[in-house]
Amino acid sequence: MIEDDGTSASGRVREKLRLQILRGELPPGTRLIDRVLAPEHGVSRNSVREALRLLVNDGLIASTVNSGASVRALTTADVSDIYAARRILEVGGIRASSQASDATLRRLDEAAQASIEDRRLQQWRDAGTASLAFHSALVSLAGSARLDRFFAGLAAQLRLAFAVMPDEAAFQAQWVDRDRSIADLLLTGRREAAELELLGYLAESEAAVVDAVRAAQHHHP
Repeated sequence: MIEDDGTSASGRVREKLRLQILRGELPPGTRLIDRVLAPEHGVSRNSVREALRLLVNDGLIASTVNSGASVRALTTADVSDIYAARRILEVGGIRASSQASDATLRRLDEAAQASIEDRRLQQWRDAGTASLAFHSALVSLAGSARLDRFFAGLAAQLRLAFAVMPDEAAFQAQWVDRDRSIADLLLTGRREAAELELLGYLAESEAAVVDAVRAAQHHHP
């Protein structure tokens, strides 16, 4: 299979839909209908179908013969797999941070600060997006464009997991200061402390998301 680099019509639609999922604008279960999406994006229905096929491969869309395409609801196995990948990628970024560019460290700092501002304004969906940007910046500390692209897809999947939280405000609020703490540790060269803080953070976050996904599955088998 040839991977779409985002420059074709289908690639552009794929990236726009993935960004909408990342921002929490398309929650799990949202129907994606080619005849509706085609005029919205100014492309053919064939291009939309190809974009949806790519998003199925990305793990963001479910497609069945009878029901068509819709944004996926993640399973507990999905969540565990996502967090296993996060540990490797984000810890790897922290360990490589001594070689990171000033621009990447600045992006890390700005994302952590954006979460604080979003919390002040009680813009919880934006706070979640800023937190994902912060963790993307952690991965970027490794200086690998390939890892950055991989994590972009992972972050969009993670947003689908966040969508099942019964109280988004309470869930997002608890991580804001911890993102800031990790950023401050890295910006002052305390990599080992930052790694320990991140590992504890990810363990607690994974447990909370798994519990929420399991509860959602119990109520909607």
